[in-house]
Amino acid sequence: MTLRIGDPAPDFIADTTLGEISFHDWIGDSWAILFSHPKDFTPVCTTELGTLAGLTEQFAHRNTKIIGLSIDSVDDHLRWVGDIEETQGNAVTYPLIGDVDLKVAKLYNMIHPNANGRAEDRTAVDNATIRAVFVIGPDKLIKASVYYPMSTGRDFDEILRIVDSCQLTSKHQVATPANWRRGDQVIIVPAVSDEDARKKFPEGWNAPKPYLRIVDEPQ
Repeated sequence: MTLRIGDPAPDFIADTTLGEISFHDWIGDSWAILFSHPKDFTPVCTTELGTLAGLTEQFAHRNTKIIGLSIDSVDDHLRWVGDIEETQGNAVTYPLIGDVDLKVAKLYNMIHPNANGRAEDRTAVDNATIRAVFVIGPDKLIKASVYYPMSTGRDFDEILRIVDSCQLTSKHQVATPANWRRGDQVIIVPAVSDEDARKKFPEGWNAPKPYLRIVDEPQ
């Protein structure tokens, strides 16, 4: 079954590089990033895990936990993180899920449901669809999902931007425009009447068109 924005994030129990977790319990009252890669010891993903390791504090500042997934074993993950720190300069301190039976990959529709075979016998190409990022809220609902091709490294600054937007718009009745960054102006959503908007935004707004009501980012 395809997972859509607004769907519950499937819960699971899994072994990770930091011990066994129950996913929903691990999230707690935080936001979470679940991101996956097709195979350990692959070049693009090595740069990705290292880059994300360097952004851990920025995600933590946003009350957002990070967890990675590969269909390889936890032992493989533990060997790989040494290479990642050596080549990328950042230590991976977030957990990596071992998914040798493809359970979590299938649960999140990241790989064909009929995929099978031992993890060590599967290549990165076999696992090509495992290139996903899920943003999950404290309510355990999926807030955003992004899929990448094998050859394209993920832009984690964009993932930070998505988290910022999701957190802002979950608290205020606004939407974020194209290329928005924290501190930029936002748009009052159409569902808010002008009367209610005057109460929420007493300083007013700019409206080049009636449906395009632009205001400073609410705090």
